[in-house]
Amino acid sequence: MEVLRTERLSKNFGGVQALKRISFTVEVGEHLAIIGPNGAGKTTLFNLLTGLESATAGRIYFLGKEITTMPTHRRTHLGQGRSFQITSLFPNFTVLDNALLAVQGTKPSRFQPLRPITAYKHLFTKAQELLGAVALWEKKDEFVKNISYGEQRRLEIALTLASEPKLLLLDEPSSGLTSTESADITDMIHKLGRDITVLLVAHDLDLVFGVADRIMVLHYGQLIADGTPEEIQADPRVREIYMGIEEETGNATAR
Repeated sequence: MEVLRTERLSKNFGGVQALKRISFTVEVGEHLAIIGPNGAGKTTLFNLLTGLESATAGRIYFLGKEITTMPTHRRTHLGQGRSFQITSLFPNFTVLDNALLAVQGTKPSRFQPLRPITAYKHLFTKAQELLGAVALWEKKDEFVKNISYGEQRRLEIALTLASEPKLLLLDEPSSGLTSTESADITDMIHKLGRDITVLLVAHDLDLVFGVADRIMVLHYGQLIADGTPEEIQADPRVREIYMGIEEETGNATAR
């Protein structure tokens, strides 16, 4: 069963065609990675899928429903969740406060300022569950600005899970992280299970090959390759264009 489908999706910025007739599907439970050099159109594609930008041409379907012109908040209610390349947390709030705000934003109820937090046990329990899943419960009383950048990235991913998305879109989730912190993100994605479909954009090939069932490669706004990690690693176009390996011999190996 497909979660997401695009049909000949294109995006122009003036005279620049950032995406050119991109068509693909994502199946339930699949982990799909999108790679490509800077300027390939990866973030533009994410912005079209989540409604932050409008398509010049083409269509987008989510869970069988056309969402091409649907605003972002409605896509979120349908089951999309997204993390961004630059964190969008509240640095002067605690880790727990950030989690509570994310959980509360998915509920019809609203905070009453004179009521203690213990009066919102369902929100507190959900926040505890989210922070526990990313090993941040012990940091709950720390201000976000005081935790490490890797912990901030994990927190942001946890907050995108507050809405219980069916499709999680991760934009460069390991950007700026050490190899150890990146490995933590890889482990976190594995622990999501297959109830959540994952679509990620990344330059970190260790992360990509560590979590992806399938990889798509964009180059100058065009989809040039789509296959398993093994197929992508062996594709001569990918090796030359993306990985920077010239095919001087037939037995060169991708890095």
